[in-house]
Amino acid sequence: ETVRVVEASGRRAVAYPGDIQDEEFCKNLIERTVEDLGKIDILINNAAFQSTHERFTDITTELWQRAMRTNLDAMFYLSKYALKRMPPEGGAIINTTSIQAFQSSPELTHYATTKGGIVSFTRALAKDAIQQGVRVNAVAPGPIWTPLIVSTMDPEKYTTFGENTPMGRAGQPKELAPAYVFLASNDSSYITGEIIGVTGGNPL
Repeated sequence: ETVRVVEASGRRAVAYPGDIQDEEFCKNLIERTVEDLGKIDILINNAAFQSTHERFTDITTELWQRAMRTNLDAMFYLSKYALKRMPPEGGAIINTTSIQAFQSSPELTHYATTKGGIVSFTRALAKDAIQQGVRVNAVAPGPIWTPLIVSTMDPEKYTTFGENTPMGRAGQPKELAPAYVFLASNDSSYITGEIIGVTGGNPL
């Protein structure tokens, strides 16, 4: 079922419930977006799955494959079908990687692996997509308070989450959002293939 929300500005936001691990759903998602909104010129790949484990050997094959399907396969599907429908004047694809791609934690080996893949995917796709005027960049968050953290981290770690950054704290979603807005806007018209870190001071 399609859920529509009309914002105060008069712009429509349309939600399509489904499973982005499924290629056919991703293809239909892009097609329905174009049908309902008239075009697609910005794609943000932000969905992710993670789980934490004491040892690498505790990561089951099922969890490994779920991370790959959610974090990498879905990004591939959505980018492929969106790029085919983006207007000739160009657009923007913005992927979400992580500081885990550069400073990987052993308890997040499967998640960090996908985030490293997103960096490579972003840089490679940027060289291809720019031929039709589409810029491809990525945002690499550090520790940010999101539902993903709360749902996958042991409660006793909450009190110290983000303290290992030079700023000494975790970031808030509102401190991360402007990076996406910048990469989606014409203010970043000469930027493609880049990774912007929002990490509280930890270098990528």
